[in-house]
Amino acid sequence: MAAVAGEVERSGRALSPGGGGRSPDTWKRHIVRQLQHRDRDQHVMFQDLIRVCTNSVWKTVDLLAFQVLELQQQIKTKDCVLEEQHARLLEEQRRSAVVLGARGGLQERVEQVQEENGALKLQYDALLARQRGAETRLREEKVREGHLLEDVIHLKRQAAAHMNSRNERRSRARDAKLQKELQTAARSKVTIERSTSRSSSPKKEKEDQTPRHTRLFRATLDGSTGGITCVEFDPTGSRVLAASYDESALLWRLDDSAPKLTLTGHKRKVTAARFSSSLHQVVTGSADRTIRLWDLHRAACVQVVEVASYCSDLVCSENWIISGHFDCKIRLWDTRAASCVQELPAQGKVTSLDLGSDRRQLLSCCRDDCLQLVDLRRWSNDRVSFRAEGFKCGSDSTRAVISPDGCFLAAGSADGAVYIWNVSTGNLETRLPDKHSSSISAVSWSPSGEYVVSVDKSRRAVLWSDI
Repeated sequence: MAAVAGEVERSGRALSPGGGGRSPDTWKRHIVRQLQHRDRDQHVMFQDLIRVCTNSVWKTVDLLAFQVLELQQQIKTKDCVLEEQHARLLEEQRRSAVVLGARGGLQERVEQVQEENGALKLQYDALLARQRGAETRLREEKVREGHLLEDVIHLKRQAAAHMNSRNERRSRARDAKLQKELQTAARSKVTIERSTSRSSSPKKEKEDQTPRHTRLFRATLDGSTGGITCVEFDPTGSRVLAASYDESALLWRLDDSAPKLTLTGHKRKVTAARFSSSLHQVVTGSADRTIRLWDLHRAACVQVVEVASYCSDLVCSENWIISGHFDCKIRLWDTRAASCVQELPAQGKVTSLDLGSDRRQLLSCCRDDCLQLVDLRRWSNDRVSFRAEGFKCGSDSTRAVISPDGCFLAAGSADGAVYIWNVSTGNLETRLPDKHSSSISAVSWSPSGEYVVSVDKSRRAVLWSDI
């Protein structure tokens, strides 16, 4: 530009009126031509540069436009996601409000149930106190009854002594009268005919060699108002559990004749009561078709299982309860689930169950005059049956037992004999007859296995040794 300006300046000086005599119009046209010439030269010089810059600008514009479209698409996607999240947030807020409302209702319900439980606990404690008071009064009445009975016996003894005294006076009066009549007769004359007869002296009979029975009596365990159907010591030997006809089970300590606990809740007689594997729990079975699990710490029933038939007997092993029933079935119960997990068919009404000392064998006695031994490790229908000629199950409560070493089985029969089988051979080992006059209801082995005791319906017990 400076060169062009210099050139124009020189041309102007050359064409000025003082320099060349040209007119101003000529000078102006010359300048215009020079400018046009310069414009053409510069246009040619910058045309390629303009073209390249224009192409670059358009490419950049296209790229930016594409990026704008992508960004707009991403913004739309983000807007959709944001709307979905907003909708989900609203839904979660609505559900949270519903859950909070339900939680408030449940808290109110929990408080109400706690209040009801508290009221029921108070009622239960009051009823338990009343029951204990009633039992105390019952025991007092029994004591009073005993005193009254002693008074009645004393009065009867006095009456008997008075009657004996009167009879003795009458006898003495009669003897005196007879003596007087004899004296009168002695003074009178009478004819007497004497006749002699030789009588042989009676033979001396042999003394009865029936052995004398010794009874060791320590104390009477009171509390039951009905007959006892079952009795058992706990593993420590310090407590006694019994089932009763008065629809209850009773627990005594050996140092107290009054029951420590009376477990009530059955509707009919309790036929079986056993300590479970846990010493603070017991299990009872009843004729009301229920099996109940009791917590001795709370003196309350914690589990009730309803069954389809009369429960005649039961045994316990760890977390299992095995029960026998009159519908000819043996049932296995899981105490953790309170459900029957298996049923085994029997050939008749089940009268008793017994576990071996190793807890591996189950003995059942049925009304079909058969004993069956089940291996609890397999729980299959494969069972060993024991029968004998003459053996007959005498009642619905006949008890059969396994010996402490698990080698023999014993059961009493309706013919008054004790039958003992060998487990390994399955044959009858021996028969113990002639000591019972009525049907045998139960037998039991001593812990050493040396003795067997049997009891019958006529209230006679026989101790057997050297079996």
